[in-house]
Amino acid sequence: MAKRKQRKGQKKAKAATEDVIGQIQPEPEIKSKWRPHYKRLKALRDELLHRQGALARDAIEGQPNFSTHMADAATDTYDRDLALGMLSSDQDALYEIEEAIDRIRNGTYGICELTREPIEKERLEVIPWTRFTAVAEKQLEKEGAVKHARLGPRDSVGRVDPASDEEELAE
Repeated sequence: MAKRKQRKGQKKAKAATEDVIGQIQPEPEIKSKWRPHYKRLKALRDELLHRQGALARDAIEGQPNFSTHMADAATDTYDRDLALGMLSSDQDALYEIEEAIDRIRNGTYGICELTREPIEKERLEVIPWTRFTAVAEKQLEKEGAVKHARLGPRDSVGRVDPASDEEELAE
């Protein structure tokens, strides 16, 4: 960015993109073996970012209007909380995807962070942001180091049975 002297009576030069945001770094060279994963992860990241923008707008626009009926206000609050919860979940996924993209760039993608063994090709196809082999992840789950959301049985949705809720909590 060369600075130019402005002469009296001359218009000031317009700022270039580089002047505002700095020099744009070129895409790093990605090993051909990981290019499909890299492209897929970037597409997932872009989709999540787009969805986050929409959810954030929904949450902001969904501010409860307390002059409406109480049930409407409750629905608005529920919708807003749901959008914020989804936004938080998406943020966690976005973090994992960004980390996987960084691993591809720095050459550590496809290597288990626990065992340093190669992660199974099939596993990377299904979960391209994974950091562990299936065996290592099972071991971490067994030790309680990794927890995943667990849904209840399919037939439990829509029915209320306090006895079964207490049983699930006891597990």
